[in-house]
Amino acid sequence: MVDLYLEKVYAGFLGMNIGIRLGAPVESGVWTYDRILSTYGDIRGYVKDYKKFAADDDLNGPVFFLRALRDDPSEEGVTPNAAANAWLNYAREGVGFFWWGGYGISTEHTAYLNLKNGIPAPRSGSAAQNGQVMAEQIGGQIFIDTWGLIHPGDPKAAADDGQAAASVSHDGEGLNGARFIAACIAAAFTQKDIESVIDAGMEQIRKDSLYAAVVNAVREYYHENPDNWRSCRQMLEDGWGYDKYPGVCHIIPNAGVCVLAMLYGKGDFARTVEIATMCSWDTDCNAGNVGTILGVLNGLAGIPWHYRKPINDSLILSGISGYLNILDAPSYAKEIASLGLEMRGEEVPKTWKCAKDGQILFDFELPGATHGFEVSDPFYCRIEQTEKRAYSGKGSLGILMDRMSRGKYCKVYYKPFYSRDAFSDERYSPVLTPQVYSGQKVSMRLFMERWDGWDTGAVIPYVRTAFDKKELQGGQIKLLPDEWTEVCFTLPDTGGRLIDEVGIIVTSDASVKSKTSGMIYLDDFMVDGDQDYTVDFAKQKKEFGTVTPFSVDHGAWEIVEDKLSLMCCGEAFAYAGNYYAKDCVVSTTVQPLNGESHLLLVRAQGAMRFYAAGFEKDCLVIYKNNFGFEKLAEKKFNWEHGKEYVLSLQAQGNRIMLSVDGGESVEAMDADFGYGMFGCGCRSMGRVYFGEFTVHAKI
Repeated sequence: MVDLYLEKVYAGFLGMNIGIRLGAPVESGVWTYDRILSTYGDIRGYVKDYKKFAADDDLNGPVFFLRALRDDPSEEGVTPNAAANAWLNYAREGVGFFWWGGYGISTEHTAYLNLKNGIPAPRSGSAAQNGQVMAEQIGGQIFIDTWGLIHPGDPKAAADDGQAAASVSHDGEGLNGARFIAACIAAAFTQKDIESVIDAGMEQIRKDSLYAAVVNAVREYYHENPDNWRSCRQMLEDGWGYDKYPGVCHIIPNAGVCVLAMLYGKGDFARTVEIATMCSWDTDCNAGNVGTILGVLNGLAGIPWHYRKPINDSLILSGISGYLNILDAPSYAKEIASLGLEMRGEEVPKTWKCAKDGQILFDFELPGATHGFEVSDPFYCRIEQTEKRAYSGKGSLGILMDRMSRGKYCKVYYKPFYSRDAFSDERYSPVLTPQVYSGQKVSMRLFMERWDGWDTGAVIPYVRTAFDKKELQGGQIKLLPDEWTEVCFTLPDTGGRLIDEVGIIVTSDASVKSKTSGMIYLDDFMVDGDQDYTVDFAKQKKEFGTVTPFSVDHGAWEIVEDKLSLMCCGEAFAYAGNYYAKDCVVSTTVQPLNGESHLLLVRAQGAMRFYAAGFEKDCLVIYKNNFGFEKLAEKKFNWEHGKEYVLSLQAQGNRIMLSVDGGESVEAMDADFGYGMFGCGCRSMGRVYFGEFTVHAKI
């Protein structure tokens, strides 16, 4: 049963993202109900072919707000304060994550600013603080899918956690929406039909609420008119439309759409998300919510491949950690399901090969899972998850090699980093840090099934560097027919460049007249080990308002004379590297130009949790930021504006040490943060240049 739980979590998470991707191109604005109908007619598939679908607020919230359980664990489950901490810690203020529409306009922006100004949750989202209209916009239900996924078969627990998390920004009907959708997701694990799922959701909200009223109105209309969803949509427009409820995007009309889509979809995943999209209003939110519910209800078998294939298990977010912003759907499904089991006091099965923090581990066990792998030439190679052969477990990635002639090749690879040109849509400004670095070890198992034209098969491990697209190849590795071969290689020094592909090159050794056909099976792909790399700003780019590979929060960041330039009028920081890096040494040159604060960061776990050390006034300092700065150490040092220094910041166990030019140093002991990103920045107005970074990090 636990394996079925995992598969349903995976299906629900995929369903959410399919709905988001389907609905996003026609979200509100010019896309009225009539325009969607006249332009696209009866939608039966994606209306846009994205190169890569960028981050969306409907994904950011469910992923990052769930981290409250990990960052601030409590026997009570999630608390409003823990959820509020996740808001402050993972969002870059004013950029990406959600709609920053202004105080008193955007519910989420309003709640965020309330928190920043010392108004705690749940008052930060209350009607008493913000007014009823603001408190009852749609955000109450669009960020809560993961709370339903961690409580399989327990609608009340899901509703309670969903309400606690939603109360950071919402109140009243907004909380009813959180309770209803979370409960429906939880119920879908055990119920057999959509009406029963809706019943379970209704049991978790007040019967006299407006939310219950719109649900009942749609259900009553459906039972009288079960075959005409468009007439039901007209009923919603007439009695429950946007003109009846003020604000930018009220929850009540959209709640009606969610229930309409679930009922008229009649339990079919595809039809449900399609109807939710064709109904207009907040299309990506509504299709995403019902996509989660129907994904869980029907499982993976109920999701058509033409919706699943473009997702390719690869998802992009826009939080403050560029590392966490690259998400592999099967791995994240295991993370959610593991958390769900732990909350129920159950052990995670040993058969689930879960990656440790900071590691990449792809086992291809879940049906259809590709873990984001791609091919460079689909004419010669095609990939799909298969259970025909596996090194361990039951699944692997099958690589079909079809009539490849001598001298031709195809790359089979995973992308641990994306640059701007990979995206079609930039609404939520994704910023990314590579997941792999020089010095790490890559391993995988390969099996060659020879059909024709192969004397001895061979592959070449390789990485590609971003922007210049230079391939760094390892030695050729021969594959013996009908047996598993272990392929291992160390990621080479890239000379300060970022890695954006890691994989193998499949080639043909066929004679001139013949062509190669056969299968290669890939299993247990892993990237692990310590990192030893540099970041050379002569080889970086300015993208999405930041300088690669950093995610920045406040300040003006540029590349000037091959250095990272920061100019800020207040607190501003940049973050990069593996989010789970433990012991590390980070070194760079620092040239203060004006201002009194110039710092390096280690073990940064977000905007509100990190160690910072460097120059401040006439001292060397070490700070801990734990939702407020605390000075851990200080030492007199007469640094000068305009002079360049080499700063090295080391985190070793509980010891944090800063040295200048290999000599003068200051250190402190603290045990609060055991891992995190590196970075740099200022605590107050100033201007500074940071040179090439050298990073040694243990994972």
